[in-house]
Amino acid sequence: MTSTTAEPARPDVAARVVGLTKTYGKDDAVVHALAGVTLDLHAGEFTAVMGPSGSGKSTLMHVCAALDRPDEGEVYIGDRAIGGLKDKELTLLRRDEIGFVFQSFNLVPTLTAQENILLPLAIAGRKPDQAWFDSVIATVGLTDRLGHKPNELSGGQQQRVAVARALVSRPRIVFADEPTGNLDSRSGAEVLDLLRASVDDHGQTVVMVTHDPVAAAYTDRVVFLVDGRVVEERRDPDRDAILEIMARLSEVGGGQP
Repeated sequence: MTSTTAEPARPDVAARVVGLTKTYGKDDAVVHALAGVTLDLHAGEFTAVMGPSGSGKSTLMHVCAALDRPDEGEVYIGDRAIGGLKDKELTLLRRDEIGFVFQSFNLVPTLTAQENILLPLAIAGRKPDQAWFDSVIATVGLTDRLGHKPNELSGGQQQRVAVARALVSRPRIVFADEPTGNLDSRSGAEVLDLLRASVDDHGQTVVMVTHDPVAAAYTDRVVFLVDGRVVEERRDPDRDAILEIMARLSEVGGGQP
């Protein structure tokens, strides 16, 4: 990765990306997934990243979460530039500073809900802060389900376990990749309410990739990408405004939301 000269994140910025580029393929088949993205992700806010298919939103999230490396540019988590970190340092960063919620839950089927939630701490050899654990469990509404294994839980409950797992280590920032994509509308609303509550009640920073304007309307800010570039953003979004912007950007980007 090539670092660019930039100031570290301000105190109110949980993560910052500067001049990110990422390409796939070669020659005539090259695809510019990210084309010079610079963006601040503010602490204590719920941010959605949206755009037509192929706009680079998932690539941006994976690079921000240290799951992929850009070709150029830099990512700051807090005031720490991560471009020069070695694999072991990145592993520790992902464990201690970053939470991630996958669309497919990614729970261990042989473990109970409680064991899945505590797994990252167990791997790190850390004991949970009991008061914080109890608060997280109360927030996600799983007190009576902690002894159940994933196949004994609904899809919405499994995703709530995944969200609790991301929150229990008190990360600086939580990334959620289409967290309601595999859920029905009711379960999806439960998960979105949970993410909203984690921001409002606990000051968590959440960044969510979504194609759903209803989901995006739960957030404080929506950032729109087209062809690997940030082209627009909207604060305090509502569903109708998001639909209008997405329709316009789909025409520009030639893709589907």
